[in-house]
Amino acid sequence: MSKLAVDLSAGRDAGNAGMAQRPSALTKGRVIFDFDRGEIECQQDSGIRRFSMDSKEGFKLAADAWLRAGWDAKYVYSFTWFGRPVIQLPDDLIRIQEVVWAVKPDVVIETGVAHGGGQVFFASLLRAIGKGRVIGVEIELRSHNRIAIEAHPMSDDITIVDGSSIEPDVVADVSKQIAPDETVMVVLDANHTYDHVLAELEAYGPLVSEGSYIVATDGIMERLEGAPRSQEGWTDDNPGAAVRRFLAEHPEFELAQPFPLFNEGVAVEPVTYWPNAYLRKKTASER
Repeated sequence: MSKLAVDLSAGRDAGNAGMAQRPSALTKGRVIFDFDRGEIECQQDSGIRRFSMDSKEGFKLAADAWLRAGWDAKYVYSFTWFGRPVIQLPDDLIRIQEVVWAVKPDVVIETGVAHGGGQVFFASLLRAIGKGRVIGVEIELRSHNRIAIEAHPMSDDITIVDGSSIEPDVVADVSKQIAPDETVMVVLDANHTYDHVLAELEAYGPLVSEGSYIVATDGIMERLEGAPRSQEGWTDDNPGAAVRRFLAEHPEFELAQPFPLFNEGVAVEPVTYWPNAYLRKKTASER
């Protein structure tokens, strides 16, 4: 069969991506993949457009279909890192690896532990770099996951702080484990509601070192309302909305989505569940 049609009608046009704007929505309408011709056709109310599969426009359509299908099919629930489930899109893991390598943090704080795959992932990168440790924050770590994390070869580089990531006592516990001269990077992957992520940004933003990042994951939520496994209200109740609010009130941070360090292809937009997620703290000379 040389043609494949995909209905991408869920979602809505959310405008152009920008420093403090909503990211563009996933493609709406009907997309037809013609493998014989090497073309992708997009059928929308405004008309029909056709693109070569090897064009940046064709790749964007295919990527949107991939992101939507992967979300519906729970594709990210099929990976492990060093033996622990890591519920992330592989593209996002590779991109954040590039950021970790560039920043070379002494401490990575990650809110949300679940199976511990994220903490093991960052700990393995830091061990390869030759320095650093991970602090994970989890409101309710299941006993079998705690046992597995503590038994893991990377466990010496991982500390778990129990409690809600926005509770003052928890934030204080995390803060006291960081020395004044240490470089800190933060990844937010706990509760993804607007209120919670905004509270996390306010709580952990001050811990981020100049030139380093705080990353608010899973902003794809606002592009998916109406899709299977989405919830009503995601268009506004999501990490991306919290990021926009935080940036508007904190000029010391800037949106700095990673650009490919190596790219010999035509794709220019990231294939990601984390659109507009990377907030970089400006250096003193940049403010």
